[in-house]
Amino acid sequence: MGWSLGANDAANIFGTAVGTKMIKFRTAAIICSIFVILGAVISGGGAAHTLGKLGSVNAIAGSFTVSFAAALTVFLMTKNGLPVSTSQAVVGAIIGWNLFAGEVTDLAVLTKILKTWVFTPILGAIFAILFYWITNLLLKKRKIHLLRLDNYTRLALVLVGVFGSYSLGANNIANVMGVFINVSPFRDISVYNLFKFNGVQQLFLLGGIAIAVGVFTYSKKVMMTVGSSIYKLSPITACIVVLSSSTVLFLFASEGLKMWLTARNLPSFPLVPVSQSQAVVGAILGIGIAKGGRNVNFKVLGRIGVGWVLTPLTAMLISYFTLAIMQNVFMQTVI
Repeated sequence: MGWSLGANDAANIFGTAVGTKMIKFRTAAIICSIFVILGAVISGGGAAHTLGKLGSVNAIAGSFTVSFAAALTVFLMTKNGLPVSTSQAVVGAIIGWNLFAGEVTDLAVLTKILKTWVFTPILGAIFAILFYWITNLLLKKRKIHLLRLDNYTRLALVLVGVFGSYSLGANNIANVMGVFINVSPFRDISVYNLFKFNGVQQLFLLGGIAIAVGVFTYSKKVMMTVGSSIYKLSPITACIVVLSSSTVLFLFASEGLKMWLTARNLPSFPLVPVSQSQAVVGAILGIGIAKGGRNVNFKVLGRIGVGWVLTPLTAMLISYFTLAIMQNVFMQTVI
């Protein structure tokens, strides 16, 4: 599952930068891998908690099957070059387990998650339009030399890539390891009460490493779909896209921000694993809108939208039937 996430979602962080040839793929993959792992281990707990409320998978064979069903769904979509939502695949697979186990799906939690599927690309577009206007205003006032602007842009792409990678690890590690939390075989490790590495963090470290492998081995095809097919991006707009999508993921992953807003009786974002792909696609569309809506490839956009609809349904069906096979053919306890 981590490999599928790396191949599909994590690549989107640097996809626009690599697509515009501002950063080499190898450099992007190394940076992305390091900070995805850090984000997963340090800040990965919040979104995983909400996902656990949707369906509490209580047997390790069941957790394996649910994760496998989601990963297979993402792999099939990725193979066709579609930047689908790993979050949607996991949610669909968990609902498949609920149906097979006869468990009631918490509709309040499901509704909260479904709302994020709608708001994620919209927020990505809004942030992209806002950052595009601010960037244009600054460039007109400063009148930076082209060579210096090129260097600044490369540095900015790296910095927002670091931010995006950390946010992705913090938010989407729940998709990779969330279904294993209740059945984790790992135990807390403590070194003289100075350093504590709990079982959940060990799970998240394993998932983060798997994501890194996915980034290195199978991400270029989706990078090209996101980076150049929907809308032709310049290096500066590529930087805006990454910053916008990363901000969206951060809002849905930060426990500290949620606590700060809640303490002041302000509205806060739910801690839910959201799709990096949806945020990136929304941000790219936002750039197109900010430039007048010209040259947006709505055919590719529509194809991606179909993938988003099919993903949870496909994962749910694969999960249900794979659970039946695991229980009745391989005699595994999945519930």
